[in-house]
Amino acid sequence: MMAMDELRISDDPADVDLDVVHAFLSGQAYWSPGIPRALVEKAVANSLCFSAWLDGRQVGFARIVGDRATFGYLADVFVLPEHRGRGIARALVASAMAHPEVRGLRRIMLATRDAHALYAGFGFGPPSRPENLMEIHRPDLYRKG
Repeated sequence: MMAMDELRISDDPADVDLDVVHAFLSGQAYWSPGIPRALVEKAVANSLCFSAWLDGRQVGFARIVGDRATFGYLADVFVLPEHRGRGIARALVASAMAHPEVRGLRRIMLATRDAHALYAGFGFGPPSRPENLMEIHRPDLYRKG
């Protein structure tokens, strides 16, 4: 575990390294393979973003999508593979959940394939009424030519 004073979490949009975020989301993330850079730029511009910085380099990212009043969706949470297991994801999610624009949201949702334990520690759980939820899911949208 690293000393937390080495890690800096920023919600300043200017601190998002789009090269790092796009490279991870398009090439390593299971949820957004092939996403075009222009879409990542648009998503970042329209979200409340959190960047994890260590030794002058962005090593993690998370964003909250929503209306900044009643609803939010926690998305694109990642830590670069070489920095995992050091508490960075937990620090990112903690910063997002503590943000003044997030604390008052009535509903916050997310989707995860493999990080349930991380999110459960922040109060996330299965939907209380899953029968009320619906979705359109297009997993290969960015791979179409």
